[in-house]
Amino acid sequence: MDFKPANNIQDLQYFGEFGGVNPSISDSSTYTFLKAKTMFDTFEGNTDGCYLYSRHTSPSNLYLGEALAAMEGTETANVAGSGMGAITATILQICGAGDHIVSSRTIYGGTYAFLKNFTPRMNIETSFVDITKLDVIEAAINEQTKMIYCESVSNPLLEVADINALAALAKKYNLKLVVDNTFSPLSISPIQFGADVVIHSLTKFINGSSDTMGGVVCASTDFINSQKSVINGASMLLGSSMDSLRSSSILKNMRTLHIRIKKHSENATYLANKFEADGLKTVYPGLKSHPSHEVFKSMMNEEYGFGGMLTIDVGSLDKANALMELMQEKNLGYLAVSLGFYKTLFSAPGTSTSSEIPEDEQAQMGLTDGLIRFSIGLDNDIERTYQMMKQCMLEVGVLKQEVLV
Repeated sequence: MDFKPANNIQDLQYFGEFGGVNPSISDSSTYTFLKAKTMFDTFEGNTDGCYLYSRHTSPSNLYLGEALAAMEGTETANVAGSGMGAITATILQICGAGDHIVSSRTIYGGTYAFLKNFTPRMNIETSFVDITKLDVIEAAINEQTKMIYCESVSNPLLEVADINALAALAKKYNLKLVVDNTFSPLSISPIQFGADVVIHSLTKFINGSSDTMGGVVCASTDFINSQKSVINGASMLLGSSMDSLRSSSILKNMRTLHIRIKKHSENATYLANKFEADGLKTVYPGLKSHPSHEVFKSMMNEEYGFGGMLTIDVGSLDKANALMELMQEKNLGYLAVSLGFYKTLFSAPGTSTSSEIPEDEQAQMGLTDGLIRFSIGLDNDIERTYQMMKQCMLEVGVLKQEVLV
């Protein structure tokens, strides 16, 4: 691929109001107009460069949106107060009463709960499918289908979507392909393979410091304008807006995203190979044993690697909990949800981030009690980290001593 997302971010130049190297923060919720007619025109959506109200947008949010659009290669982007704020506004902008969605079955628990439990109130139905099986996806499409929804790398099972193939299917049936790219910023650029809309939870890798929530929708100008419409825009009317101080903070952190993603991927690749060699059931897209390893390779921006997320299955929830508690005690990371932090984070998704999914459906998708999801941090000495993790695994009985001889 010739697409260079980090270069696109780097090439944006912003100055502050007084020559600052960072853009000034628009610390206002509302904006003044010199002429009443301009206010009217802005409400009608006919005025470029004028700001109305921060729920609609703000200069700080536009700076961040422009950087995210450059990263994903879209015409523009719209930021939101959380990842779910971006996801729900996108789904409800595309779909209405009587419509149907085909979604990956292994997606973030909050998205699953929204599609499974909330949108049926609006008479929007969803078929959950194995996103790696194109024949199953096509069979699920009907005359009411408006969207295929997936994650580039799924949460938490790390299934990889073949975006090229999904885009061809979406085009065949005139559907929107919406891709949540939270797990693989820079590594995968879904728009380059035919996705219509790309979503991120900015809370995770893009911000990288676990100090704020945020979301973004990257898409065409027409789609983003429809979301921001004061008449019928889901983003504008649902009100999941980002504060200007937070958007300014995330924009600064984006400047180091390329460095961080490389290190997350390097460390995760190292640990995944070690864990697999030790006989642990390890899932990581960078391993040749991953069923979609070649699919990921065909899409990846190679310098950013296979991402910072991996899973191991230790056999039982009791062992998973004992291991995570011991690793936290040894300061190897934090027993916490979310991802993309400088420190390694680990959780048992079946009882945390995917707990919204009923146990029988977890079993069907292969989400076991003993599964631990790791967001691998930025440790400088990853061999030291591995040796310490290995000792923890020995202590709680996840590994047997003879395996390591």
